[in-house]
Amino acid sequence: MHSFTVAERDVTQAWVAACNKLDRKDNPGRTGLHTVVRIAEPTRDDPVFRAELDRLRTAHGLWPLETVASTLFPAALAARTANAGALAERYRRMYPAIKRYPGNHRGTYFGRLVSYPAAPKDSVDQLGTVISRLQTQAAGTKIAAGYEIDLAATTDTDVAAETGAGADLLVHTAGKDNSYIGFPCLSHLSLQLDRDRRVHAAALYRSHFMFERAYGNYLGLGGLLAYIAEQAGLACGTLTVVAGHARLDGPVTKLRPLLTGTGRMAA
Repeated sequence: MHSFTVAERDVTQAWVAACNKLDRKDNPGRTGLHTVVRIAEPTRDDPVFRAELDRLRTAHGLWPLETVASTLFPAALAARTANAGALAERYRRMYPAIKRYPGNHRGTYFGRLVSYPAAPKDSVDQLGTVISRLQTQAAGTKIAAGYEIDLAATTDTDVAAETGAGADLLVHTAGKDNSYIGFPCLSHLSLQLDRDRRVHAAALYRSHFMFERAYGNYLGLGGLLAYIAEQAGLACGTLTVVAGHARLDGPVTKLRPLLTGTGRMAA
């Protein structure tokens, strides 16, 4: 079993370190299990590096990193919307159209945040709930880890089996498990508030493709964490991403100049 833990300052440094941990001679499959990536400042990255990576991604038919990030947090839409409640309502109105885009037929991560399928004809706005709970905690309730956001649903387990990405046992149920403490504590996105009024997030992925998705996911998660903290009147903390299965996919030989810092790719 190949695994690793990396801790870096920003998105770029963390992504490069994780990729290099996978790109090793003693790891011919370039895969890892239960990998951990910790990012101290998840809203920061190197714009020059991102542009270089985006050019390579575009050449291989992938969406821009900003598009990947927007499935987790629609930053442009949030910037034009007054608050989290209005953002959730606006996104829900747009959601049927968003799901008609290629690759979105099952929905988006942010759609799960503001319209989680809790029942056949019901949904839960997890974004508003978690912000409200953080505000309650910041006001003096002595609980530091009562904020859970579910992204997977029971209908997703067949997809995991089909893709070979493992299996999920879904424990936490949005809208039903509302106790601030006690069982269950297993979730896909968990937030903690420290004594310095900073909100930290831990995200669990069953599978992570480093070239196709991971960098954009880090950007989206960082933006989401910062937005939740700002809406709750708090500060943005660290982001930790745990991947059950991580893989360095894509054109590895063309990636290596960026991963080693030995050169820049041609435009």
